[in-house]
This record gives sequence, structure tokens and C-alpha cells, in this order.
Amino acid sequence: MLQHSFRAMGSEMELYLESTDGAPLLADAEEEFHRVESLLSRFRPDSELSQLNRLGAMLVGPELLELAQLSLDARERTGGRFDPTVHEALVATGYDRSFELVAVTKRPPRDPPHCSGRIVVDVDASTIALEPGFRLDLGGIAKGWTADRALAVLTKGGPALVNAGGDIASAGRPWPIGVDTPDGGLTLELEDGALATSGRDRRTWRQGDAERHHLIDPSTGLPSEGDLLSVTTAARTATEAEVLAKSLFLRGDADAAAAEADERGVPTVLITRDGRALLAGGLA
Repeated sequence: MLQHSFRAMGSEMELYLESTDGAPLLADAEEEFHRVESLLSRFRPDSELSQLNRLGAMLVGPELLELAQLSLDARERTGGRFDPTVHEALVATGYDRSFELVAVTKRPPRDPPHCSGRIVVDVDASTIALEPGFRLDLGGIAKGWTADRALAVLTKGGPALVNAGGDIASAGRPWPIGVDTPDGGLTLELEDGALATSGRDRRTWRQGDAERHHLIDPSTGLPSEGDLLSVTTAARTATEAEVLAKSLFLRGDADAAAAEADERGVPTVLITRDGRALLAGGLA
């Protein structure tokens, strides 16, 4: 088993490949993360995403075009809970630079900005146009999407797993994956599928007297204040798992989120802020 670790997209990445001669594939998979980050980071002023956010409309490359369309589709499917136009809300809460620099923000609280801005994606013309006053944040969906792309690279050499800061994509054989719970944790077996976790337990900071986190409720423009601490979901791809985890977290109410996961058949582990662990979507 080959293993390779590195840092990208503000997270620790781990690659696993069941092969004896797959070192070049590990290097290629790492390079894919760095390449996509250079295109889509909102913290790099020269990235394609930052250029789009400054200009409001432009011709874009295939990566940004695909992710913008995926994000729009996800917003429609989740009733607006997954929203790629929360950029201004994140900035308003102080998340205006790479997370490792945001322990405490001096940006004063202000009225939350509106979300759910209009985005026009013209696939044939390869253009994106943003409603004035709105900017894109592709955040977790870009990380999950890149994990899927990196997995496709690795599986040329054999069974593989990509752990992109908690967004996990796997193929080729069963992989045991640990999920933390208040009573010590559980292990899920993942084969040719993905897991993603969204939660308010890691990316937190102070803004004045308030604790902030990065999961913005588009209906309020503020960090979600529901009773959930984290949500882990399983799906066919890390892209889809990321959308599902964030959408269920932003449901706000743990019991309602669990009922939705059951109704949709989405294997889900929900951890509440008062220390409960709920299994839903077929997990028992």
C-alpha cells in the first residue's frame, strides 16, 4: 500500500493506492489538487474564480464552468440550502482570507448580506455572468469534485482512496472509514463510493463576542444556528456527498434532517450539539 500526504485547499490531503509502482500516479493526483486550487481559490487574486468575482462576467475554463453548473443544480435540488452565492456572507462574518489566518477577525459584525444571487451559466459559450453585488464561493464542492478527479487518476494503478480533508472517495475494494461520535466512534465500510462531513466543530473563529463558523444559512446570511454539530453522508461521489452533507446540516433541526435522510435513502450520521448520535438513511 502506497500512501502520500500533502496540504492543499486549506486541508490535509491523504492518498492511498494499492500498488507497488504507483508513485507517479500519486504525484499526478497531488498535482490535480494544486492545479484546481490555483483556478478556483477565492483567496488567490489571480485565480480564475477571483477574476470572475471581480469582473462579474467572463469566458471561463471547463473546470469553473462545470462546477458553477453543478452548484446551480445543487441549489435547485436542495431548495436553496446549498448556495454558491454565500461569498459576501462569509466575508461579512470575517472569513475573508485563508482559514489558518482567521483565528480572530477584527471585521465588525454588520447586517448580513442577501444570498441566492442569480448566476447565468452558458455552457455553449463557456461564459458565466453573476448578478451585480454577488460573488461565488465554491468551497467544499470544489474539494469533493477534485477528490473524485484525483481518485480517477489513482485507480489507473489499482484500488485507491482519497481523503481530501474529510471528503473521502474510494474505489476498488472495501475500505474501513472511521466516523467520530460522542461515544467513541463507528466504522463504515466504503466501496466504490464517497463520504463527506459538514460541521461547525472545526472551522470556527471569534468575531467580537460571537463564535462564528463557515456554514452559512442562505435564508439568514448568518452561520447556521441549528442543533446539529456535524453531518456525515455517503454517496456515489464525493461531489454529491458534499452537497448532501451541507444541505442536511443546513436543515437546522437534527430530527428533521434525519427524517429527510431516511426519506431519500441517504446513509447519514448526525451528531447534535448536545451529544446525541443519530443514524439515518439505512444505517443502524
